[in-house]
Amino acid sequence: MPEVVVVYHSGYGHTQRLAQAVARGAGATLLAIDAEGNLPAGGWEQLKAADAIIFGSPTYMGSVSWQFKKFADASSKQWFAQEWKDKLGAGFTNSAGMNGDKQGTLTTLFTLAMQHGMLWVSQGLMPANTKAAKRDDVNYLVSYSGAIAQSPSDAGADAMAAGDLETARIFGERVAAAAQRWTVGRGGNPGFQPQ
Repeated sequence: MPEVVVVYHSGYGHTQRLAQAVARGAGATLLAIDAEGNLPAGGWEQLKAADAIIFGSPTYMGSVSWQFKKFADASSKQWFAQEWKDKLGAGFTNSAGMNGDKQGTLTTLFTLAMQHGMLWVSQGLMPANTKAAKRDDVNYLVSYSGAIAQSPSDAGADAMAAGDLETARIFGERVAAAAQRWTVGRGGNPGFQPQ
């Protein structure tokens, strides 16, 4: 079974709830970036051992939180050693606005993965974009590059849309399935290193 890690920062609990849904779908380990932008003890080792890393951050001012950015900048040591090269990467985000420039955050997560030589897994879901569509439908917010969610700024994480959380869970399943195919395609050897 491939090892999937969800590494994320959450400011108010909404992105954490989204991370939990992604992890549930992927059978993944959760790795929280703290309020100071640091990983817990052993966090870097968990990421090194992973077959797939799913990045998550709230969207603040059209990009990742400063805590996530600190983590991303600190990953330069892993970049130099090429520790994440050829791992699968994916990403998700949440903001208060229906749009909220979430694509800016997903692009930042994608760029981080590309810097590390990772392979990106897309959302892979058709949109809920007909007149009959309802807010709790899967992929109602319509994203192809990663999972996205919207949470009103005056509501707690318990008020998140069920469709957004289900979209995140399905996204996690997709990443795990891709990781399974990727590791089997490499001979089922998670330690495989291409030449």
